[in-house]
Amino acid sequence: MKDLILQLRSLSAGVITLIFAVSIIALGLLSWTDVQAQAVGIINTPHNLSSTNTTGPNANANTADVCVFCHTPHGGDTSASVPLWNKDLSLLGGFTTYDTLGTSSNDGEIVPVGSVSIACLSCHDGVQAMDSMINEPGSGFDSAFVPGVWTTGGGVMSGDAVIGNDLQDDHPIGVQYGGGGITDGALVGPTNDIDFVVPGNDVINGNTIWWVDTETTPNGTRQKTDMQLYTRNDLGNIEPFVECASGHDPHVEDVAGSNPTFLRVSNAGSAVCLACHIK
Repeated sequence: MKDLILQLRSLSAGVITLIFAVSIIALGLLSWTDVQAQAVGIINTPHNLSSTNTTGPNANANTADVCVFCHTPHGGDTSASVPLWNKDLSLLGGFTTYDTLGTSSNDGEIVPVGSVSIACLSCHDGVQAMDSMINEPGSGFDSAFVPGVWTTGGGVMSGDAVIGNDLQDDHPIGVQYGGGGITDGALVGPTNDIDFVVPGNDVINGNTIWWVDTETTPNGTRQKTDMQLYTRNDLGNIEPFVECASGHDPHVEDVAGSNPTFLRVSNAGSAVCLACHIK
């Protein structure tokens, strides 16, 4: 009997050890799956301009570097309000903005094109080649874009993705959110226009940030899926402005072509519009 008990105990210990080992492996696989899920992103979108592009015939055959077309670890354009921008923004200009239409529905002041929007327009203006960079990925790099839906043979953006320099027919950018009224002195106050949702706000690294929650029940924290507002002081006050990246996330994954315009949230039921506009 004693021997039987010892054998059972040994068997139980072995089973426990096996279960523990399987659990560790499972957790490891789960962690790796999570890493993979987080690692996809821009790779599966038309913003991947490298030879690893799988979304269409717009790849550059000479480099597999995905990030280099927009970012560089050294020597980025310091005039850009985006991290380590790898394009010369001084080449841009001549934009015609929405306020030139004189529409009475626009009650927010529009400032010169800048902030993150000018970074977007460094490709979407349809003038500069998309592989025109400050720091190229290695010696001997040269343009070799395959013509496709998004680019011409010279690597200049083409088709519906071209915004151009005339911004009159596009959603206003560089415009005070909600007609203005929100500044660093009144973070939670209403906008000048009651037809806009009051944005959330916080201070990060000493800088005031604003956003508009997209959750059915606002959670009071800024997420990538919220409408981002960008801080500018062009008018003498620190206040939130609407920019290109307010509604678009350039890094969002385009699963099976389900989000070709890089919207922060699905626009089903006009959810993007109604996140900010009270209608």
